[in-house]
Amino acid sequence: MHASLRRLGVAPHTLLAALGAVLGSAGTVVVPTFTAGNSDTSRTYRAATRHMSERQRLAYLSGMPAFDPAKTPSEDMGRLAETVRCADGAVRSVHPQTSFAALGARASQLMAGHDQECHLGERSPLARLYRTGAQVLLLGVGHEVCSAFHLAEYRVHGAPLKEYRCVVLRAGEPHWMSYKDVDLDDRDFSALGAAFEAPGADRREPVVRHGQVGRGDARLFPLKDAVDFATQWLAGNRPPSILADPSQNAAGFLH
Repeated sequence: MHASLRRLGVAPHTLLAALGAVLGSAGTVVVPTFTAGNSDTSRTYRAATRHMSERQRLAYLSGMPAFDPAKTPSEDMGRLAETVRCADGAVRSVHPQTSFAALGARASQLMAGHDQECHLGERSPLARLYRTGAQVLLLGVGHEVCSAFHLAEYRVHGAPLKEYRCVVLRAGEPHWMSYKDVDLDDRDFSALGAAFEAPGADRREPVVRHGQVGRGDARLFPLKDAVDFATQWLAGNRPPSILADPSQNAAGFLH
C-alpha cells in the first residue's frame, strides 16, 4: 500500500484501524519503508553534498548513520508507512535501502529472506507478494509511486545494472557494503499505469477498481496482474539504449 494522508484528510491510526477492520485477523498490511539516505550512490546523498568541499563531504560520510532495521526511520514514504513500521507486532525486512514493513497474520512470512543485494526483485518481499496473490492499494497517490512495478524491471531481458553502496550495522559497528543490482527507474511509471488502466480487447472487466477514501482517490488491483503487464510494457516501451546501456539510465530513485 501507498498512501498520501494529506490528500485523504485522515489520521494514520484511523486509516490503519479501518484497514484492519476490513482485512480481519487473517489479513496483512505491507508498506514500503525505503531509506536512501545511508548510501553514497543515492540522489539523496548527491543533493546533500552537492555544494560541500571534499573535507565536508568526507565528514558527512563518516557521520552517515548505518541502517538498523529495528530503528532507522523510512524516508519520504509518508506517515502511514511510519505508523505501520512502529506498530506493535510489525515486522520489517532487512534490506538497507528498500525494506518493507508488514503488520498482520503473515507479516513474518512475507518479510523473511529479503536478500541485502536484491532491492525489489525475486529475492525480495515483492516476489513473495506476487506469489501469494497480494492486492496493491493506492490511496491519494498515482501509479508513479507503485513500487510493485519495480519487480517487472527484474524480469525484462537486458535490464541495466548499477553499483550500489550503503552503510549497515555489522556486529554493532558501521560497515560499508557494495553490490550490483538492477538500475531502478520510475520515470515512466505514470505512463505505465495509464496503459495498465486502459481498456483492452482481452479484458472483460477493468483490472483496477476505483473508489473514494476521504478526499482522495483510491485504486485497488492484483499485484500479479500489474507486474505481468508491466513486464511486457517495459520491454516494449523503454528505449533499447536504456535497456542495453546502464550509463544512459540516470534517474532511478535510488541514484
